[in-house]
Amino acid sequence: MTKEISTGYQPGDVETQWYDRWVEGGCFRGDENGDKESYSIVIPPPNVTGILHLGHVLNNTIQDILARRARMEGKDVLWLPGTDHAGIATQSKVEQKLRKEEKKTRRDLGREAFLERVWEWKDKHGGIIIEQLKRLGCSCDWDRERFTMDEEYSKWISKIFVDLFEEGLIYRGKRMVNWCPKSLTALSDEEVIMKPQKSKLYFMRYRVVPEDGDDGERWVEIATTRPETLMGDTGVAVNPDDERYGDLVGRKVIRPFPEAEIPVVADEHIDPEFGTGVLKVTPAHDKADFDIGVKNDLEIIDVFHPDGKLNDHAGPEFSGMDRFEARKAAAEKLEEMGQLVKVEDYENNVGFSERADVPIEPRISMQWFLKYPCVEEAANAVANDEIRFRPDRWKKTFAHWMDGIQDWCISRQLWWGHQIPVWYRKEKAEELQARESLDAEQAGSDLHVGIDPPADEENWVRDGDVLDTWFSSWLWPFATMTDSDAEPSATEKKFYPTTDLVTAPEIIFFWVARMIMAGYRWRGELPFRNVYFTGIVRDGKGRKMSKSLGNSPDPLDIIAEYGADALRFAIMRTAPLGSDIRFDIANEGGKEVYPQVVEGRNFANKLWNAARYRQMQPDSAQFDAASLSIYSIDILAKLDKLTVDMAAAYEDYRFNELAQLLYDFFWSNYCDWYLESSKSALSEDADEAVRNSTLATMDEVLKRFLLLLHPYMPHITEELWEKLGFRKEDDPEFLMQTALPSAAILADLDEADISQAQEQVKAIYEAVGRARNLKAEYGLSANKEVKFIIDPEGAGLEDVDVFRQLVGAAGVSIEPGFEAEKGVPTALTPIGKIYLPLDGLIDLDAERERLGKESKKAEDELKKVNAKLANENFVSRAPEAVVKEMRDRQKQWQERVDELGRMIDNLGS
Repeated sequence: MTKEISTGYQPGDVETQWYDRWVEGGCFRGDENGDKESYSIVIPPPNVTGILHLGHVLNNTIQDILARRARMEGKDVLWLPGTDHAGIATQSKVEQKLRKEEKKTRRDLGREAFLERVWEWKDKHGGIIIEQLKRLGCSCDWDRERFTMDEEYSKWISKIFVDLFEEGLIYRGKRMVNWCPKSLTALSDEEVIMKPQKSKLYFMRYRVVPEDGDDGERWVEIATTRPETLMGDTGVAVNPDDERYGDLVGRKVIRPFPEAEIPVVADEHIDPEFGTGVLKVTPAHDKADFDIGVKNDLEIIDVFHPDGKLNDHAGPEFSGMDRFEARKAAAEKLEEMGQLVKVEDYENNVGFSERADVPIEPRISMQWFLKYPCVEEAANAVANDEIRFRPDRWKKTFAHWMDGIQDWCISRQLWWGHQIPVWYRKEKAEELQARESLDAEQAGSDLHVGIDPPADEENWVRDGDVLDTWFSSWLWPFATMTDSDAEPSATEKKFYPTTDLVTAPEIIFFWVARMIMAGYRWRGELPFRNVYFTGIVRDGKGRKMSKSLGNSPDPLDIIAEYGADALRFAIMRTAPLGSDIRFDIANEGGKEVYPQVVEGRNFANKLWNAARYRQMQPDSAQFDAASLSIYSIDILAKLDKLTVDMAAAYEDYRFNELAQLLYDFFWSNYCDWYLESSKSALSEDADEAVRNSTLATMDEVLKRFLLLLHPYMPHITEELWEKLGFRKEDDPEFLMQTALPSAAILADLDEADISQAQEQVKAIYEAVGRARNLKAEYGLSANKEVKFIIDPEGAGLEDVDVFRQLVGAAGVSIEPGFEAEKGVPTALTPIGKIYLPLDGLIDLDAERERLGKESKKAEDELKKVNAKLANENFVSRAPEAVVKEMRDRQKQWQERVDELGRMIDNLGS
């Protein structure tokens, strides 16, 4: 039963009503008890307080395409959604709100009251991104939505901490860590982003402590980018093979302020060529310096407070000063003392906190660390393609990181997150927390590590740190399916390991590698079989999108104007495997326009109008392959090929190629060629059998095409499936539940007959193209009064009406052996010679004059290019790309000159 298709497509109404119907119909539910083949994918959990951006659109559209395709292949599908508590990001938002509205800090409220505020914030803002994903059309199993701070999920976190602690893989120790002075927490190396900075290189000099026999006063010159740390210098290092300073090893120099004698030590890693070849050693504020300090037993003096301000160790004039103010002040004091030699501009890479976007500080701090489990198993799984990376190049990046893997700093000095499940006996708490190291062997009865608190909790003090957010998300594939204290659930047994993971390469270490190790450690197998790494969505200039640059449009605004399907199709059509995506933003009359999304909307409109055109025709008889015209055979053969080509592209995760295949088939092959060629067959005076065959072909194409397009544009395809009445009595309720066709439409036709029909159609379409070009050359593209004469050769032409319709002509006559007068434009085609008599159509004299002017212009351009290429200096010195471009232009202008000459000859004298 059909429903009338309106004149214009309004995506807003269509998309929201279909999404609601899918949810009500339970279409997204993964059946853990089903007997079909399983397909599963877990969503990379977005930050609970996050807002949808184009990167999310890309990532989640790919996941939705995979999930919808798998359902239509007859599989039981689980796409498991959820959100991440995002420790630093969420706590920072609440703290900002607290400072702004109440002029308070979290410490003013206390831990319990502050966490109540965070939960309130989460409850108010936490569901926004989930609702936005629904508006995009994501077919997640929302009944299984998880949150990393769920009670049951939190038990998993405690369980694995206990497991790893008891195995001796988790320990507490004082180490050099990355410290964020804004968030006041330690960060892992992966949470530090290196950014190029325009800095200064300060050259200063330290006086050598005199000894008997010295020939006068002696100084060493030192170059540094951080004079604000010199107050923590406890040594100076030189390369022992450096002839300039080798004799100073074992002596002392004087630190300018606070004044102190510090030793000169030898270190073979000092580069004599960098700076002056002398390194100030500040063990508390640089990782390399820390190693030198430990090796040479140097004192460790921390001159910073946790917030980056200088403390009393820096001296009274610097105490309380911000680190960057202190840099300037220290340089000024050195200059006053006559010990600042010079200052040079210097470009270097500085580590920034990924979340807080401030320079981090290397800092000695007591933290909890993890020695990774199952490193070898994880590395081998990727190296041996048990887990396939797409694109493959990320295997090398992964292997390099795994080879040099460092212990993971898992503790964070935050309140929002999973509090570390460690309790210290009250009377021993201060002593235990001050220990240089602490692990399972040293724990004793004064330390409780457990999922649950001690029975006499009032006699214990819990560790105040929380675990790194990634410590919770590395369990995501299996901890979302089964409770920590239970045997694997029916859901896990059915859907784990998962099939695919779609994620960004920048979290290959944060998340992907760690999930693989966790999978092997707690489930004894890999967590997923394929990892698809998306590219970065950039603007038309290649810049990463950001609010500060004003180049990051709100996807919901785009959806409101163009529709979710248009945005999905647009972004997938421009997303090559693993490469960055250029998302163009244009400005028309002060309004932002998105050309690729406009194309996506136009494609939706094209589909809508083609479906409406079909609905305006009569009902068709049952499809009969034996009565098909050559044009119907051709389009159905192309549709069969599309089905095969798409299956191959899905196998290789070539999503942009899939989108282009769909676009080219429908817009060009079906609408531009087949529908135009079928108009004569649908006319009132056409043979009834021919008309029925054509209508049946249109139905077959639309039916199968809607099925193939559905994963990319789910809403409009579902709407048209219903409007066109394609659902039969025993079919599933929704298109999204309908199986993809497995048999070829033309399976009953002989391959030779199909090939013959396609060759004929190809010849006719090629001839039509050349005839259209003839019209265009003489400015007659829109002229319907033209008449063509065909002298048939080769394939010939049986149906003149189709040819006439396609070329837009008043008449076409077949005249074997036709001899044209001189000057009649002619084209050689696979069906014979085509002539376009111009009598009465154009002013021949005016046309000769116009073509003559164009020819003169083309000849002048060709002379310029020829002169350039004749210049030996240009050809030998210009970049290869420039010379190639010039040769291409030479070819193009030569072809244009030849073409215009032929056109002038055709006009006669």
